[in-house]
Amino acid sequence: MTSLRKFIYAGLLALTTLSLAPALASAQESCGQFTLTHSVLWGKAIVPAGEYQFTFKGEGAAGVLTLTKLDIPHAGFLFLVTDTEESRPSDTSKLTLQRVSAGSYVSAMTLPSSGVTLHFPVPPQTADKVIASNGSVASGR
Repeated sequence: MTSLRKFIYAGLLALTTLSLAPALASAQESCGQFTLTHSVLWGKAIVPAGEYQFTFKGEGAAGVLTLTKLDIPHAGFLFLVTDTEESRPSDTSKLTLQRVSAGSYVSAMTLPSSGVTLHFPVPPQTADKVIASNGSVASGR
């Protein structure tokens, strides 16, 4: 009878651990809104000006950033994020743009509420860095 109780207890403990593991793995999630005043290049996509809602889910070595255009015409974008770094809570939410001959590229997105800065590829050229902050990216959980 005692061994049966220990077996049931071990099974319940294992089940509880397995059901909590996915919640801990997806703990790095962020969402919010921002406005683009002009079209930008984001990776290989052209993202038109407008109001956007975003969600970032960081899991393991890569995360996924989803952009949804809120105004008409509606559009959606999905980016795989493999280059991140830690940000401080005192940092400001911001999009970092780099101007190149082809236009403005998004090179980084800082989300201090999630403690992360996302980095995006920019073609190798001489670039001028422009930072959009203070209300350009509003994030929250």
